[in-house]
Amino acid sequence: MQIETTSLLDVLIITPPRFGDHRGFFCESWNVAALEAAGVHLPAFVQDNHSLSREIGTVRGLHYQRPPHAQGKLVRCGRGAIFDVAVDVRKGSPTYGQSFGLELSYENGKQLWVPAGFLHGFMTLQADSEIIYKCTDHYAPECDGAVKWDSCGVAWPIDTVTPVISDKDAAAQPLSAFETPFEFEG
Repeated sequence: MQIETTSLLDVLIITPPRFGDHRGFFCESWNVAALEAAGVHLPAFVQDNHSLSREIGTVRGLHYQRPPHAQGKLVRCGRGAIFDVAVDVRKGSPTYGQSFGLELSYENGKQLWVPAGFLHGFMTLQADSEIIYKCTDHYAPECDGAVKWDSCGVAWPIDTVTPVISDKDAAAQPLSAFETPFEFEG
């Protein structure tokens, strides 16, 4: 597996190798032994999620789950393409409030590791994009929260369409009003 660091401490790009021929390809999208051999030790995953976003410019996020059910996520795109984003909201972090974004697509096979303590969201770049992600804790609605998608200085790649967002995300608080429950442990 190819492991790349990002501008945000603890956020990683993980690209598993693909083995292809005239029929298509095969890849191990998750292999704990391969990651640990590369020096990457991620928490255990307890839930897999799969979502479909029909329209180009759909924005989901920026979401988080506060402790005691904070979630880390390993995100990939099974069909289409998305611009995936992590925003550091760990109190005391040298990169607090900074974001990192990356195109994840069926074509490039890249995955983004977004640890607990980061906001997460994405924008679809192609219609009918499917997002598949592993989570380190179960969904807990009482710990669920959101920060407004356009309040964190993220350079979203599509500014020619009106984003398609949920009522929940439209009503989310701006980052400037967010009181983070996360601490930087670096």
